[in-house]
Amino acid sequence: MKRKLVSALVCAAMVATVLAGCGNSSNTASTDTAATEETATDDAAAEDTAAEDTAAEDTAASGDLIKVGIINNDPNESGYRTANDADMKAMFTEENGYDASFAYSLKNDEQITAAQKFIQDGVDYLLLSAADTAGWDSVLMDAQAAGTRVILFDRTIDADPSLYEASIVSDMEAEGQTAVDWLAGQGLDEYNIIHIQGVMGSAAQQGRTGALNAMVEENDNWNLVTQQTAEWNAEKAQQIVQSVIDSGQDFNVIYAENYDMAKCAVAALDKANISHGVDGDVIIMGFDTNTWALEELLAGNWNYDGQCNPYQASYIDEVIKTIESGGTIEEKTIIMEEKGFDAETITQEDIDTYGI
Repeated sequence: MKRKLVSALVCAAMVATVLAGCGNSSNTASTDTAATEETATDDAAAEDTAAEDTAAEDTAASGDLIKVGIINNDPNESGYRTANDADMKAMFTEENGYDASFAYSLKNDEQITAAQKFIQDGVDYLLLSAADTAGWDSVLMDAQAAGTRVILFDRTIDADPSLYEASIVSDMEAEGQTAVDWLAGQGLDEYNIIHIQGVMGSAAQQGRTGALNAMVEENDNWNLVTQQTAEWNAEKAQQIVQSVIDSGQDFNVIYAENYDMAKCAVAALDKANISHGVDGDVIIMGFDTNTWALEELLAGNWNYDGQCNPYQASYIDEVIKTIESGGTIEEKTIIMEEKGFDAETITQEDIDTYGI
């Protein structure tokens, strides 16, 4: 379906105003603070009997719990991250045999500091979702020397595979390629794209950016109107789109590397009365399959949303149990199954099944 290009000029009042739904960015606070730690206690359901309570206390006192340190990105970063963190907390409880502590940051150096502390504290396992792919070799070698086993989740890193036991991750390059292939299939005469990136250097950003950059380089009718990082921050994403609108540049695609940024990019379009989605002037693309985003697809307000599966805890638990029982890990890298969703074909069943 051919779509006309958008050229819009917006009055100064629109520049200053931020829609209420996007005024409070989800990840602002954590990027300015050091990695914080919290102990995951037995938040699972209360024991039914006093005898069961006593048994749990005896297990904890005996030192039989597996001690894990879990390093993740800020849970408020996105709906994906909130679901991922909740999944980890539900699994790594005393009831399930774990003594778990958590550290959060979107900054690599703060995550590395947290990892060093966990190693010093003598955790049995270090579970890591790295903010950046680089810079981890030294701390992982420290972990290996201390007898701490490392398991990666959510994101890959640039490190020797011998430094970690397993990697349970999304294939970010495949996510990006699937999205770009879908966009190419829309058959536009010209692609003028606002590209809103996540935190630079993260596996998600690299994978979702790489495929788009390659397509732009290979095709004269693919153009980047702007390519800027909003660092997963919804409010920054809205500002990026607003700046393009104010400049009067033509665009017909918004490619945002997560759903929060796409959501507030759309808010800027709505303020300017620019149509979007199915039969609209601007194609809207996001990632992470938040339930709200998938509902926007079903309503025709968005066009595409790429899945990023946040539920990795059960796989990690299985890896740990295999190691603890003396078994062998058959697959060092476990790739989560994921797909992309199109507004033209998505169903309510898809939303119920895959929404997070």
